[in-house]
Amino acid sequence: MVEKSKLQLFGDRVRTLRKARRLSQEQLAELTGMHRTYIGGIERGERNVSLINILRLADALEVSPSHLLQGIQ
Repeated sequence: MVEKSKLQLFGDRVRTLRKARRLSQEQLAELTGMHRTYIGGIERGERNVSLINILRLADALEVSPSHLLQGIQ
């Protein structure tokens, strides 16, 4: 079995937290100031997210940035 990439693991984490907060991709995009397609790209592991955007995501999802990165080594 091929190990998931770090970007895919991060995207899975964002998706899980977004769904736990019952937010759509559009709602998360609005809260972060990002575009909905960019959120989708993050969740699919297609985007290498900048620090600023990690901070925006963490704020919108009401978690610490370290929580978003937990388990990704």
